[in-house]
This record gives sequence, C-alpha cells and structure tokens, in this order.
Amino acid sequence: MNWIIAGPEIFYLAASLWFLLLTFVPQKPVSSGAHPREYLWAVFLSSVGILVCLASVHAQGWLFIRTYSVDVFSQVFKTVLGLGLFLILCLCGGATDIDDHRQNEFYFLLFACTLALMLLVSADHLLSIYLSLELSSYSLYILVSLRKNRSMGLEAGIKYFLIGSFASAIMLFGMALLYATSGTAYLPAMAKVLPGMIARPAVLLGLLLTLGGFFFKLAVFPFHFWAPDAYQGASNQVAAYIATASKVAAIGIILRVLAFTGHGSEYLVRVLVVLSVVSMTLGNLAAIVQKDIKRLFAFSTIAHSGYVLIGILVLDGAGYSAAIFYAVAILVMKFTAFMVVVETAPDGRNLQIKELAGLHKRSPLMALALLVALFSLAGIPPTIGFTGKFLIFAAAIQKGYMALVIIAMVNVVISLYYYLLVIKAAYLLEPAEALPPLVVSTPKKLLAGLSIVAIVVVGFFPYWLIQIAQAAAQPLFLWR
Repeated sequence: MNWIIAGPEIFYLAASLWFLLLTFVPQKPVSSGAHPREYLWAVFLSSVGILVCLASVHAQGWLFIRTYSVDVFSQVFKTVLGLGLFLILCLCGGATDIDDHRQNEFYFLLFACTLALMLLVSADHLLSIYLSLELSSYSLYILVSLRKNRSMGLEAGIKYFLIGSFASAIMLFGMALLYATSGTAYLPAMAKVLPGMIARPAVLLGLLLTLGGFFFKLAVFPFHFWAPDAYQGASNQVAAYIATASKVAAIGIILRVLAFTGHGSEYLVRVLVVLSVVSMTLGNLAAIVQKDIKRLFAFSTIAHSGYVLIGILVLDGAGYSAAIFYAVAILVMKFTAFMVVVETAPDGRNLQIKELAGLHKRSPLMALALLVALFSLAGIPPTIGFTGKFLIFAAAIQKGYMALVIIAMVNVVISLYYYLLVIKAAYLLEPAEALPPLVVSTPKKLLAGLSIVAIVVVGFFPYWLIQIAQAAAQPLFLWR
C-alpha cells in the first residue's frame, strides 16, 4: 500500500497520540495571562495539519484492500476539516469551562474526532464507514461530558449517547439489508448493482436506514432531538466544533453513499423531500421561541440540514457541488457566530440572547461579526450563505423541484425573523446595567476581521470556490 496518500490521517493520528502521551505527564502551573502548553501544541499541530492536507489534496488511490478511497472529493473535505479544527482551537485559549486537569484529554479527543471524520469521508466499505462514524461519535459524547459544569455536561452527553446509539443500531440494520440484497459491502461494487434494484423495498429500506446514521450527524429530522440539549450542555467550544466540522463530514459521507445509488428512485427522492421540508420548517419555527443562543443555533442547524438535503436529493453534479459549497459556508458562518458567543461569555457560561444587549458599544467588531454571520445564515446577499442557497435552489429548479424551493424560500423568510431578534439585541437593546468594554485580544480581532472578509468576499466572488466544489464532486460520478 502507498501510505504517502494517507498523509493527513497519519499526521492527525500522531497528533492525537501525542496528546494521549501528555496525559501521563504532570501539568505545570500556568502564570496569569499565559496560554497552557497544551493549547500552544494544539494550535501548532493543527496549523501544520492544514499544510499536510493541502499537500495531499491531489493524492489518489486506495488503502486497506480498497475499503478506503483517496480522491479529490475526500481530500477537499479533509482540508476543510483540518481548517475547521484549527479555527475551533483558536477559540480554546480561554477554555475556562473545561477542567484544567482535563486539557490534554480535551485536545486528544478533538484530534481523534477529526481523524475519525477524515476516515469517514474516505470510507468506501460499509464496515469502515461504521467504524469511522462510531469513533467520531464516541469522541463527541465524551467531549460534551467534559464540561466543568458536570450536571449540564453529563446530562447532555448521556442524551447524546442514547440517541446516537439508537441511530447507530438503525444504521447497522440498514447496512445489513444492503449487504444482503447487493451481495457486497464495497460501495464501488454496490454502484454496479444498486441502480438496477433501487426500487426494491428491501434495498430502499436498507438505504434509508443506513442514511439514518448520517442524518443523526447532520441533525436531520427525526434524528435531531439530541442537538438542542447537546449544544446547550456542551462547552461553547465543543458546541462550535459539533456545529461546524461534524456537519461538514456528515454532508461528505451522505454524498458519497448516495452517489453510488445512481439516479436514485422516485420513492427515495420523495422521502428526502419530506425530511427536507420537515427539517427546515421544524428547525426554523422552534428557533423563534429560543432564549438561549446555543439552542437557537442548534435549531438553526436543523433548518440548514434541510437546505443541504435539497442539494443532495437532486442527485446530479449541480446539486452535489452546491452541497459541497454549502458545507464550506456552514463552517465559516457557524464558526463566526460561535466566536462571538465565546468572546462575549469568557467565563464559559451559556449566553442568553438578552445578554447581547449593548454589544455594539462593548465591541463594535464582534457585533459586526455577529451581524455578518447571521445575515449570511439567513441568506442575505452578498454573503457566502446567499450564494450557497442560490446554488442549491438553482440546482433544484433545474430538476423541477419548484414547489420545494418555494417552501425553502418561505423558511428563509422565517429564519430571518429570529436572526433579526439576535441582531436587535446586539444593536438596539441597552443592558440593564452598564457593562465594561469587551476585551478582545489582537489575534481574535484579526480572526474576526478575516471571517467577515471571507463571508462577504466569497459572496461577491464565489467562482473559485464553486470550481473547487465542482472538482470535488467529479469523483462521485466515476462509477455511473
């Protein structure tokens, strides 16, 4: 086997093992204002990891008896995942809601989960898909439970674990049905037989149950129940990681699996349409009444999973590339929004929407970052969120899903209402008592500025990212 093509996986495995070894070394006290050595190691290794992913972006081949595929599709997603980890780690310098003696475990699990997500987007065999998904899920269960507020963290972690176990069992049963009907567990081999038998009830049921495990990661209805409690119970940094990197990998594996079904079946598309509509509507309506900002973002994630499904159910190149573009958009938009939450609540507490009152005076830059991120999430031009929605809706209209696009646009209007409530709190409301200016470090200011520029500039000039998304989608059609 050519192990060079597995450069990102080997690097992140080594990085996670490094933090595992650090757990056996006594931690030295850190002087006031200084960053712990674990944090500095994590930021350094994650930045090097991005370079490793970029160097491997053109690698191609197979590993482990063709159960693991390395192509442009997987390498692009690995680069995005590496970037996502680096961005989240940039928020962890003041991770006050994680016990000091658990910092090494915290970074170990973040790197291990990123490794698992990278394995997931390259998995080409049902068993490798299952193992990768479980490794990432169990890492997240523990990360949620590591919060210093043990009552909230443990409760959220247990709920997350129970719903995840249920989704895992459903997915495993679906994989068994696919294996029994197709006679193979290799996705490329399935691509030769599934399109001709996709209308059979056993095949369709097996495919839908298998997708259930991926829908759990993406927080699609009816596998969404964990999201609000997990976001609220997890530390702010962990919630940000779940909302960004985890969702990117979920989009990747759904695209890879559905691509091998050919053009799908009428029944499969109908089910995906229903799940998309319910996810969008439920997520947006439930978000309106939320007072906790992280619960609002959780229901927003559910709504955005419905938008992503529109691009996926198109089952062609335009839809797949639009979904890949939107995965990158979700990463940037959600990171920027959570960055404001982390900076506004430096003690790690759960932030209520009303606590954003006066933010434009306390930190104009953070208020602007929140404004741009929420406008992009709502799909207001000229932002990356608008471009992503436009590409998805255009691909759906070309396939004749006009009614579905109209429903999605109505949901976009609904989402604008609760996003404006947050913006109103930040710009128009005054706090009950005078609050001091928000102290934001220079690196965080630079990061906020770059995030704002990225959201707006890519919205204005999306062509280069569209080209990357189209190139990443090409390998999905080699087996048709």
